[in-house]
Amino acid sequence: MIYLDILHNSLKESAKNLGLDGNFIFQHDNDHKHTARNVKMWCLFHCKQQLHTPPQSPDNNVIENLWATLETAVEKHKIRNKAHLKQVLQEERGKMSSDITKKLVESVPRRLEDIIKTKGNATKY
Repeated sequence: MIYLDILHNSLKESAKNLGLDGNFIFQHDNDHKHTARNVKMWCLFHCKQQLHTPPQSPDNNVIENLWATLETAVEKHKIRNKAHLKQVLQEERGKMSSDITKKLVESVPRRLEDIIKTKGNATKY
């Protein structure tokens, strides 16, 4: 399963690069790939704290903001083909500082507070 490979190979390294090491809350929604039995088992043993959110909840899913930033950067290029797109995505992601991700992660408590205040309705995020 590709998602499980991503978790196994990237999650802890990414957390370490952000200075989080073992002190993080892993957020995922109820998408089918996140609720697969083998993924649940992996998370049980590798993610001490988890935050389960509804599927397709952009207000509290910081990855959506990261994707938007990456998309804006990629749109500045004239993509010629699939290989060029892959190259540009990798280059632009490499240019992003970890500060972007860190600020997004730090915004989660505010996002959750806003969701509570709006009783689950849309927020500014």
